[in-house]
Amino acid sequence: IQFTPDLMPSDITGTSVLEESDTGRREFRFVQGPVFTNILLADEINRTPPKTQSALLQAMQEREVTVGQTTYKLPEPFFVIATQNPIEQEGTYPLPEAQQDRFMFNVKVDYPSLDEEEKILEATTSGERADVRKVLSAKSILYLQRQISQIVASPFIISYVARLVRATRPKDPASPDFIRRLVDWGAGPRAGQNLIAGAKAAAAMDGRPNVSIADVRKVAIPVLRHRVSTNFQAQAEGFDIDDLIRKLVAEVPEPNIPKYEKQ
Repeated sequence: IQFTPDLMPSDITGTSVLEESDTGRREFRFVQGPVFTNILLADEINRTPPKTQSALLQAMQEREVTVGQTTYKLPEPFFVIATQNPIEQEGTYPLPEAQQDRFMFNVKVDYPSLDEEEKILEATTSGERADVRKVLSAKSILYLQRQISQIVASPFIISYVARLVRATRPKDPASPDFIRRLVDWGAGPRAGQNLIAGAKAAAAMDGRPNVSIADVRKVAIPVLRHRVSTNFQAQAEGFDIDDLIRKLVAEVPEPNIPKYEKQ
């Protein structure tokens, strides 16, 4: 979906239209919107007003949409990928905190490397259309999701994640001094859920059946960068949110995980 200032919530979720049957009877029929898909790409999501942005809230959390008094289930799997220009401000609307919190990761796309840029130029200037092929079926994605959910996160990992998330909150007694001084508000419980989910995926990609502290740290920045809000003091001191999270990850102590020796 190309998000524009005139986009309406019904343009995303769908709407009920009044139709007249062959017998002359009038009845409403629901016409599905583009949200009824497996992968929804919200292009330039911050170019549409918050009211329209919020049309995705229920879909992203509950995997369903409500139109009128009827609730419709979305197909499985379902997830949203959104893009926004972090620099351009003209004609844009900030994403509400509740909307940002629905996204698992906030991934920064920087300039490509020299090798990547050469490949982009080669692929886009040859006059040939890119050959797009299906890599995974919906059934395969659901299977992989179930398998990754079985990766073990021990009580030590869960305790570490909980302490890391709580340390982002300036009013928490356990938060470091620099967090209290530089942060307006910290991450909520969804941050911990997504840290564990992301760490499980990282462990699976590494071929391991259990989550390590390194897995959590690997996904900490993309999970937390859009869930922690810095204040004017942080901006005045030139603190980047990524630097702040790195410093926090370095300060939160690892749990004392017992090492078992072979008998």
